Amino acid sequence: MIRIKNLSKTFDKSCNVDALKNVNLSIEAGDVCGVIGMSGAGKSTLLRCIAMLETPSSGSIEIDGRDIFSLKGKELLDLKKSLGVVFQGYNLLMQRSIRQNIAFPLELIKMPKDQIAKRVDKLLRLVGLSDKAEEYPSQLSGGQRQRVAIARALASNPKVLLCDEPTSALDPLTTRSILKLLREINHTLGVTIVIITHEIGVVRSICNKVAVIDAGEIAESGLTKEVFAAPQSQAAKQLLDNDF
Repeated sequence: MIRIKNLSKTFDKSCNVDALKNVNLSIEAGDVCGVIGMSGAGKSTLLRCIAMLETPSSGSIEIDGRDIFSLKGKELLDLKKSLGVVFQGYNLLMQRSIRQNIAFPLELIKMPKDQIAKRVDKLLRLVGLSDKAEEYPSQLSGGQRQRVAIARALASNPKVLLCDEPTSALDPLTTRSILKLLREINHTLGVTIVIITHEIGVVRSICNKVAVIDAGEIAESGLTKEVFAAPQSQAAKQLLDNDF
């Protein structure tokens, strides 16, 4: 599904600031893969490269066997529609209702209005917000806003959902409800999910695979239960030692 090969990203070549260094990672269709590391390790930069919001300095990312940075025209548009992104901080449009926020990406691709209405209604039911459709983001709790962000990311029926710290601003009870929703999306829709997080508990709860990133490099990766049971890297050991 996703093959990342020798991926590097340098933000300031004159100062040699390497956010990512020769990253290699494979994520299979249907996986829920957690990318975990300390602050500044390169997690969000990796996600932004997969989402095509950053262009790597070298290396490649393949999705379904296609190098995403070599695509053009309709192929590129189709690929972008296959990727849904849940941003840290929600990134909702405050002057638009919940219904309008979810509809926004469908309006951009000029989907007919009747189809947009049906799709939005389905997504509102999926995330449990049908009764909030005409309200605005300022009227919602943090957990409800995150549900809107997830629904919007799913609007184009993506194959891959990329989540940047989806629970970082949420209390424990709300965190569990969001993780439950993501698990249901993975199971019922078959969506592959990549979660960027610094929380061991999030990875334990939902991820079947984990990649530990440290100073821009993948320290180790594999099945979550195996990596956490017998961590091989110092980075993984440190994260587990700090897990309270």
